[in-house]
Amino acid sequence: MPGLLIGYARVSTDEQDLTAQRDALEALGVAIDRVYVDHGLTGTNRERPGLRQAMAACRHGDTLVVTKLDRLARSLPDARDIVKELTEGQVKLSLAGSIHDPTDPVGRLLFNVLAMVAEFESDLIRMRTREGMKVAKAKGRLQGKKPKLSPSQEQHLVKLYKAGEHTSSQLAELFNVARSTVYRAIQRNAAASSVALEPVAV
Repeated sequence: MPGLLIGYARVSTDEQDLTAQRDALEALGVAIDRVYVDHGLTGTNRERPGLRQAMAACRHGDTLVVTKLDRLARSLPDARDIVKELTEGQVKLSLAGSIHDPTDPVGRLLFNVLAMVAEFESDLIRMRTREGMKVAKAKGRLQGKKPKLSPSQEQHLVKLYKAGEHTSSQLAELFNVARSTVYRAIQRNAAASSVALEPVAV
């Protein structure tokens, strides 16, 4: 009896979408209820609950399926740990449909080569990002994150909050932002109000 296909998908930020990876895994034969995911976690972060669940769901003869190796690991030590765990459980690994058997010496070699490439690509991305930030800073173009709300939107949000007719969760949904953004807007307004009310020293 052939083993099950267990899928794993990951995105590095909460804003990124998993739809493409889910669709690709489904096209590779993975049942949608056997896909485990991680949001907002990088491939270098080993403490990924979705990955742990996916690994725990794999049994002898099963296959762990990912669309690309960098979704699974972005460092060689991490990749080796995962391969070791798969080998001990006699679980195969499918990279976009290409099956790698970690119990086979050639399979392990190929996987290690791919892991080295993934780590190298990750290092290049970090290096280019740092260089790009240095150039932008030198040219005076480096700015902070764009505010989620415009000044008028923030003013409107605070007005609704003070009216007491909406909860912070409802405001977050209404303005399509996270609750933390709502809290920060309220705190900024409170801080500005306290400063405005302070007596001027003469």
